[in-house]
Amino acid sequence: MKALLIKKPWIDYILDGQKTWEIRGSNTHIRGEIELIQSGSGLVVGKCKLVDCIELSHIGFQNNESKHCIKDTSFLPYKRTFAWVLVDAERYATPRSYKHPNGAIIWVNL
Repeated sequence: MKALLIKKPWIDYILDGQKTWEIRGSNTHIRGEIELIQSGSGLVVGKCKLVDCIELSHIGFQNNESKHCIKDTSFLPYKRTFAWVLVDAERYATPRSYKHPNGAIIWVNL
């Protein structure tokens, strides 16, 4: 299973159902259920489904603040900006530890 590394507070927004778009500077072709790792914690804290990836224009980024929770929409965060669309986020009652491989910054194979 693939697991996506996400920093606080963004991971909490996803697991609390407030954030459905994870903004990244690259496209992804991965789809389906993934697990969520809180960056720097050594813990797998939840799961969700990655169902789509949309390249965003500046207008699309500005008009969808409620989906990505980024307050400053005056500029795109990346030269090419993508929304990774997440659904059915679920926080685990008991997070579990994992072994972080050297060099992993976006994805971890569990």
